[in-house]
Amino acid sequence: MFCTMARKRMASSKRKILWGVCLAIVCVGNIGLHAQTRSLPDVIESVQPKMVKIFGGGGLRRLESWQTGFFISNDGLIVTVWSYVLDSETTVVLSDGRRATAELLGYHPQYELALLKIDVQDQPFFNPDTSVRGVPGATVLAFSNLYGVANGNEQCSVQTGVVSALVPLNARRGNRRTSYQGPAMVVDAITNNPGAAGGAVTNRQGRWMGLIGRESRSTESDLWLNYAIPAAQVTMAMDLILAGKTSDKLSVDRKPTEPITLALIGLVMVPNVVARTPPFIDQVSAGGAAERAGLRKDDLIVEVGGKVTTSFNDLQTRLRQLDRDAQVTLMVQRGDEFINVTLQANQR
Repeated sequence: MFCTMARKRMASSKRKILWGVCLAIVCVGNIGLHAQTRSLPDVIESVQPKMVKIFGGGGLRRLESWQTGFFISNDGLIVTVWSYVLDSETTVVLSDGRRATAELLGYHPQYELALLKIDVQDQPFFNPDTSVRGVPGATVLAFSNLYGVANGNEQCSVQTGVVSALVPLNARRGNRRTSYQGPAMVVDAITNNPGAAGGAVTNRQGRWMGLIGRESRSTESDLWLNYAIPAAQVTMAMDLILAGKTSDKLSVDRKPTEPITLALIGLVMVPNVVARTPPFIDQVSAGGAAERAGLRKDDLIVEVGGKVTTSFNDLQTRLRQLDRDAQVTLMVQRGDEFINVTLQANQR
């Protein structure tokens, strides 16, 4: 009898100890979960130093002269959209009000993305390696300088929403289709506002999900689209731009004694009136190499020999690195198409 009662008391004590341990584990787990879940104001505050306001070209025909970007390295590398805002000297304003003149490293015409660089160190940034994929229903935060309301140390505007869908982008800008036709993350936040392009989309914890695209309308419904280019596609385009930059460095010292010139291949470009005049063709000489290759007036030369050309001056630099007897491969943008052509100046 005594042994039976003792065994019952021991079993009861073991159950109490076991429940106590479980309760302690649950409490500790809840404390850890609470510590990892930051408040929305804290998340927004942590993201703002990664954002920049970008000012440059525009101002004519009611074209805004600002857009948004964000850091993707701690030493001043910035990703944004490629647009006319970057055609002249570009000023970047950080969240604390500091200003810097940005160097354009390059752009990817089909992804409509550009990389800028400013001289800064130990800057908070979005790490592409820790980006997250947006899925339908996921909560998002959209950071941007919409309407240009932030000019100094004012913070970027923030909108909340959810991912509505992941779909191929089928849109137009004006009467032309957009260059980017890849996957898009459609969100129910109003991101299609002047200046919002180039902003960052994050999840509820502030991890990078995508980049707000340029203003566009659906080709099917004619409605303005609120979308972002997913982080994976942005990272792919950045890698291509940086790879092109490395290739340029390897060929800078090559100077042929008789290089290719625009006159030699029969091209007249749009006058070089600003610091980064886009390389648009103004005239094609009859019977020249350019005409034989099928180039036309208003074509935009976006690559020479596989290397991106960002301006009239950049185009001339590329050509000066090529001997006049060499074949020249060009990529041009004609409307919403990208066309590869090959020409040779001395071919008859």
